[in-house]
Formats: sequence, structure tokens, C-alpha cells
Amino acid sequence: MSEASAPILDATPFEPRARTSGQRWRRRYGLAVIGAAIIVIWIVVALAAPLLAHYPPHAVDVTVRLLPPSAAHWLGTDPLGRDVYSRLLFGARVSLFAGITVVVLGAIFGTLLGGIAAYAGGRIEEGLMRFTDLMLCFPPIILAMAIAAAMGIGTINTMIAMLIVWWPKFARLARSLVLVQRSQEYVEAAHLIGYGPSRVLLKHILPNSIGPLIVLVTLDVGHAIIVFSGLSFLGLGVVPPTPEWGAMVSENRELVEQWWGATFPGLAILTVVMGFNFLGDGIRDWLDPRARRR
Repeated sequence: MSEASAPILDATPFEPRARTSGQRWRRRYGLAVIGAAIIVIWIVVALAAPLLAHYPPHAVDVTVRLLPPSAAHWLGTDPLGRDVYSRLLFGARVSLFAGITVVVLGAIFGTLLGGIAAYAGGRIEEGLMRFTDLMLCFPPIILAMAIAAAMGIGTINTMIAMLIVWWPKFARLARSLVLVQRSQEYVEAAHLIGYGPSRVLLKHILPNSIGPLIVLVTLDVGHAIIVFSGLSFLGLGVVPPTPEWGAMVSENRELVEQWWGATFPGLAILTVVMGFNFLGDGIRDWLDPRARRR
């Protein structure tokens, strides 16, 4: 009897699961990491602006006006001879502070208002949400322009004008999230234990609804920076000669041959907005269980 031949095993190498998981993670969250890195770099640049700047941001020297990028002036000079690189660094302080502050304060106020409306119900909900709908009837940028023009130019006034038109979107989202959570069993259990309405709302419902709000906050910071820069571009933002990216673009918008004056502030706005959008998309995918299973 012939010897039984041993079974032939498939020697084709298979892709390790760890490598597949790593590739999936990079594909899904790679842009989010890039966005977070961009944001961190700009925040560090803004905080370290006095150490990184070559010249004072307000220093005027008409003898070196409109110089192209060089070793002495890395990003060139503007029509008043001010160093564009130095003003760009200090402008990051104003633009980032305005965008982040407006969105965070708007999110806090809008979330509390929408959460109270959804949890209280009845006439309180009706009154608060009709007021929110009234604010949403006006285009935000137009209403912000009108308020900023009425209050007068200035960084604080512009931020207040933006804050007035920024909170309604958070109120609408918070209301819908709280309405979903209000009917959950853990809310009924909290009531049975004897917790008061404010504790149930602040300690249980809102923390369980925070995911979509965080995504909206992250995505909205870039939008807020664009709006603030747009108001400054129109002369309704910062008071000259305060360095701010939108104002810098406005000051150099007619200088076609001296392209550096408007190009570099515009690129700064572009990179920051892309960073927050990439990070927001990554956080949204991370918080979505269906995306994590794919």
C-alpha cells in the first residue's frame, strides 16, 4: 500500500490583521491627525508670537515698503513697510481667539437654552424655540454685519455681534438631542431616585448628548474665523493697525504685483479652516459606532 501523501498547505502569505487595522485607522483618521497637528502648530505660533516675530507688528518704515520676501523680511513688507511675517504671527492671536471664543460661548449658551426648552416642554419650549426660529430667519453674516456696524468697530464688539447670531444652531441641535434622551430609561430611573430636573439635565442628559455638539463646535470654529476675517475685511472688525488676517488681506487686496501682502494671510486662514474641518470630520467618524465597525 502506497504511503499517504501529506496534505498540501497553502503557503500564500496573508496580510496581518494588525497591518490591516493600522491601514484602516490611517485611512479613517489620518486627516484628523493632520488637522489636529495644524491647529496645534498655529496655537503654538500664536502663543509664541513675541518670540518668533522679527519686528514689532506695528513698526512702520516707509523706506522698506512693499519689499518682496527676502532674508530680512521672510514674507515681505506691506504698503507701510511693516513686516508681513511678524503681523501674520500676531494676527493668529486675534483670529484664533475670536473664532474659538465665539463658538465656545455660543455653544454653551445655545446648548443650555435648547436643553432647557426640550426638558421643560410646554409654553417654555414654545417660547424659547420661537425666539430661536426668529433669530434663524436672518442670514447670520448679514445680521452680524448690521449689529457690528451699529455697535462700532472693534474686536470685542465684533465678537459680541457674532455671538448674538451664533447660538441658535446649537440651541436647535441641543433641543433635538435632549428630546431623544428624555425618553430613555436612565432618565426615568433618575427621576425615581429623586433627582431634581436641573441635576437630571446637567448631570445625565447633556453629557450623553455631547458628541454631536462637540463635532459641531469643532467644525464651526473654522467658519467663525472666516466670518470674523470677513467682517475685518469689510472694515467692521479690528481697529487698525491691529494685525488680523482678514484686515491684512483687505489692506493689500489691490496690490496685484505685490502678491505677498494678501496671499500669506489668505493661506493662513485656509490652513486653519482646513485643520478644524479635518479634525471635526475625524471626531464625527470616531463618535459614530457605524463608522467604527466599517
